[in-house]
Amino acid sequence: MTQQRWQVLNALANAIPTGQGSDCLLVGVDGVDGAGKTVFADELAAVLRATGRPSVRVSIDDFHNVRATRYRRGRESPEGFLLDSFNYARLHTDVLEPLGPGGSRRYRPRGHDLASDHDVRPEPQRAPAGSTVVIDGLFLHRDELARVWDFSIFLDVPFEVTAQRMAARDGSNPDPNHPSMHRYVEAQKLYIAACTPRHKANVIIDNTSLGDPRIVFPQHLATAPKN
Repeated sequence: MTQQRWQVLNALANAIPTGQGSDCLLVGVDGVDGAGKTVFADELAAVLRATGRPSVRVSIDDFHNVRATRYRRGRESPEGFLLDSFNYARLHTDVLEPLGPGGSRRYRPRGHDLASDHDVRPEPQRAPAGSTVVIDGLFLHRDELARVWDFSIFLDVPFEVTAQRMAARDGSNPDPNHPSMHRYVEAQKLYIAACTPRHKANVIIDNTSLGDPRIVFPQHLATAPKN
């Protein structure tokens, strides 16, 4: 990890409030596909733990809908990718409610296995009292989720960059304007236009350079002294 990346993560860890009593605190890490959400959320949780704060990691990628639901509007449909990708009912029942205010802290970290396309119900785990729960994923500021976050982050990266990252990761086409990318890129453009995640997030980070991320908003956090 570069010094600049550590400084940004440390500034975020200092800015995230602590939970009240035994309640957990929900932190969302949003951004388009390929923005670097999963690694960033992993590292943020690790920095929080290093400061003595218990943290829990969950990814919305473990709460996909089954394939029949994901593609019910057609395999090329941007609207289908936006509206049908994830099982928000299971996410609420298994994660957000038990880890929300007054919750039992007994949560299930997974609701679906993407490889087998089967819904799953693992044994519940119990989050430590006062945990910071870091959840990464697409579309975290849509109506079903926007109000649940105690603190949220949007990783801002151009599609020209994220498409290249996706190509390296998934073997997809590196051109965001290629027809094979239409479903995904257009869905995320629809999301950004309709849900304005940049206006809803507590912090916006330019994550174009993985080694040199920059806090874009709020300005006071960008210029705060780094411990």
